[in-house]
Amino acid sequence: MAKQKKKKSSKDKKAINDFKIHINEFGEISSTIKVEDLNAYLDETVADKKLTTNHPLSEEE
Repeated sequence: MAKQKKKKSSKDKKAINDFKIHINEFGEISSTIKVEDLNAYLDETVADKKLTTNHPLSEEE
């Protein structure tokens, strides 16, 4: 099956363009978008490769 691309809304485009991330000298990550919001966006738009594998696990492993 061919992958179907979702069209990004203007809200998504604005959010992506405004996204900035910074790691300070202590290793703390700060960004313009909350981590929970970023994870929710990625869950909706990006397919998880680990869940779509075509190779079933063998019983020997």
